[in-house]
Amino acid sequence: MARSTARKRALNTLYEADEKGQDILSLLDERIAHPGAQTPLPDYAIQIVRGVAEHKRSIDATLDRHSTRWPLGRMHVIDRNLLRIAAWEMLYNPEVPDKVAIDEALSLAKSLSDSDAPSFIHGLLSAVQQEKDEESEHEEAETVRRQEASRIADLALAEADKAEQEISGIDAEDTHESEHQIDGSAGKGDGFDPDVTTNEDENNGLQGEEVSLADLTLTMPEELYGESSDQ
Repeated sequence: MARSTARKRALNTLYEADEKGQDILSLLDERIAHPGAQTPLPDYAIQIVRGVAEHKRSIDATLDRHSTRWPLGRMHVIDRNLLRIAAWEMLYNPEVPDKVAIDEALSLAKSLSDSDAPSFIHGLLSAVQQEKDEESEHEEAETVRRQEASRIADLALAEADKAEQEISGIDAEDTHESEHQIDGSAGKGDGFDPDVTTNEDENNGLQGEEVSLADLTLTMPEELYGESSDQ
């Protein structure tokens, strides 16, 4: 009941500013400073008026977009500001369920406007609610898509890191094995076997040893000996 009263007081302030063509916030400040015979404006009424004033351009554009009968400027002043209050609650006050905002607007329309107002207001606010739900679903789907894309990217990055680590490990093993083979070959080439004699060693041995004529024995063919005896 308290918020219903606050909505009606907010409607009175918005209606007066609209009728006079006065700035909403300046009139609100006057009503707060000088309430007159009325009780001070409830906090929620002040919140509504300030919210409508702050988002008036966006709210009016939304209402105009969904109006099937006439532009917002041609609507009855009561209806126009009832729609502004309900639209603000639906779009900018998450504490109020959409159904509550619509029902409260219909209740005020039945008591303050003509007989055609409730059905018109209900249809327009239902269109606003549908658009809001569709945008919410789109945002949720987009969030899920981004999360999935991020998850896939993280998996791909992890797989790439794993593959790089495996390749680095294989390269390290190949390098170690190659170094081991090179060290083994070098050891074999530097080894010396004293039992192995090369032709070069034999030639060097002959060159270094002195040979006397007495050590040499010449063998002559027998035919040569015979010829020498006959002569």
